[in-house]
Amino acid sequence: MKAALGRRASAATIGAALLALAVGPLPAAGAAEQTAQPAATDGKSSLVMVLDSSGSMADDDGTGRSRMDSARAAVGTVVDALPDGHPTGLRVYGADQPAGCTDTRLVRPVQPLDRAGLKQAVAGVQPKGDTPIGLSLQKAAKDLPEPTDGAIGTRTILLISDGDDNCGSPQPCEVAEQLSKEGVGLRIDAVGFQVRGAARQQLECIAKAGNGRYYDAPDAKALARQLQRSAQLSADGYQFRGKPVAGTPRRDAAPALLPGQYLDTIGPGEERYYAVDLDDASTVQFSATAVPQPGAAVDTLDALRTRIAYGTDSSCETSTEHFFQKEGATPLTSAVARIPSEKGTSACDRAGRYWLVVGRESKKASDAARWPLELTYGVEQPLPDGVTPAQSQPEYGEGDKDASLPTGDPRDVTGGTGFNDAKEVGQGVWRDKVLPSQTLWYKVPVGWGQQLRYDVEFANEPTVKGSSSVWSYGATQVFTPGRSPVGGGTGEFSPQTVYNGRPMALEMGTVPVAWTNRHESHPNVVPVHTRGGFYIAVTLGAKAAEIAENPQIGVVLRVAVLGRELAGPQHDAPPAAQQADNKADNKGDSAARADSGANGGAGWSGTVIAATAGGAVILIAGLALVLVRRRSGGTATSRITDNTTDTTTSRRSA
Repeated sequence: MKAALGRRASAATIGAALLALAVGPLPAAGAAEQTAQPAATDGKSSLVMVLDSSGSMADDDGTGRSRMDSARAAVGTVVDALPDGHPTGLRVYGADQPAGCTDTRLVRPVQPLDRAGLKQAVAGVQPKGDTPIGLSLQKAAKDLPEPTDGAIGTRTILLISDGDDNCGSPQPCEVAEQLSKEGVGLRIDAVGFQVRGAARQQLECIAKAGNGRYYDAPDAKALARQLQRSAQLSADGYQFRGKPVAGTPRRDAAPALLPGQYLDTIGPGEERYYAVDLDDASTVQFSATAVPQPGAAVDTLDALRTRIAYGTDSSCETSTEHFFQKEGATPLTSAVARIPSEKGTSACDRAGRYWLVVGRESKKASDAARWPLELTYGVEQPLPDGVTPAQSQPEYGEGDKDASLPTGDPRDVTGGTGFNDAKEVGQGVWRDKVLPSQTLWYKVPVGWGQQLRYDVEFANEPTVKGSSSVWSYGATQVFTPGRSPVGGGTGEFSPQTVYNGRPMALEMGTVPVAWTNRHESHPNVVPVHTRGGFYIAVTLGAKAAEIAENPQIGVVLRVAVLGRELAGPQHDAPPAAQQADNKADNKGDSAARADSGANGGAGWSGTVIAATAGGAVILIAGLALVLVRRRSGGTATSRITDNTTDTTTSRRSA
């Protein structure tokens, strides 16, 4: 396999492999007005644009066109880039009266995307009046439909303004702060079109208080670019799955969980308890994934903590994850596990009632909104009697930093929004585009005895004027089939690099998959103990919005799966291809067949009930791109089996 792979591309090759995204303004059509009620989103995200139509929008933007003309073109660009059917609406203020602080109107309700209708509506808007931003935000929040049946989606207000509120009441920042605390999933992004001083400060305040981002647009091209970034983040929000559950602040009233995947929420400073009954032999893993709004305000040491508690005040394992950056929120996961000790003498080997606990720590100035949580709880049975597992493989070997990776022309791919819809890719070279504040997700099949090794290359992008002093970051993380993060923070690889528009690359990988890795001590080895789909997450920092000229930034993945796949976890397992031939002839090792099948030994048991559909689906544990991980002692292991999939993860904190 290694001979078939070329050497890694040089920095000069990175730029040639990446595809730039160009933005061009589109003409607008005639005016129209709609009065229908907002449609239910059925858990999907939704967007309402709030467009400043006050008198100042008639001013020349410096190109001979009015600011309103540039805004019309930018809105056209946005709606053409949104996915078909994405619920989208348009509200304007200052368009109907020469003066007045109640002048705000919904010209297109939030309905499945009607590109022609939105362009026609914005074409008919004429700037003339005042700037009642606070009232317009209150109205816009009501324009957005609530997700149905307990589903979680991102509801985005995209404010576009060339000035500050001149009405005074209600105060826009106070409105944004209040709205951000009233529900889960609401964000307010603000784009300042040729603003300075107090106007910019107010828009920055609105975005921060509203769990969103402020985007500066000094000219028409920047306006189109920044609007597209915000709208696309709304459309590409994390796709959640799980059964709703409500954790409690104390263990005595905690809901009892069965193995599965669940949805809850958590606020700053809270702890949430969930009860589980464990036997004395199985491995169990608990994972909590917090998904704040992309780019929302966070502090370096804001944290998500998980632990397994028992008895009156004892804990088996504890794990803490921090953001370790201040640019803006990304998904964050903490995971803990009970891996039975080899001698069976640990206090946590006993059967009985345990509690899975999730805690959130946030600084005062950080995002105050409740965060959605995606929880997973998995139970793994031990290997059958008489099956001896292969020895552990704690070294990177041929998968170290000097590994040979694929070369050649990249193939286009579109990453998923999270673990639940990660795009499956195989060995090869892949090209995608990422937004500032966005994380993309991919899945790579890796078998027993194999290891994943990949590079991430960020594009050589054209930059905007004045960006030379701005630095952001690019980051990546690899996760096991059970979603435990490995490979970053310590050891062979680093999960983060600086990004300023020039080509930058990251290297990442895992040790070979071996069942006995769970009894090792290194945090990058313990989780890599089962075959299945390994996940790659790629993030671009929020400040890249101040650097790159194109709305999206090119990314190339060079993916290799190294080593010969084995038929199972046992000692002396034959190659997988040989076992397949033996099965065809009704021959082969019966233990190998039993252990490596989907329902064989070392399998997870559990049924997951999705938020939008009943039935069994694959259980996978946790979520996060964590730039640098801080752990306190612990292990975590998880595996779920259905008719076709066999997935396990483990993790030991250090």
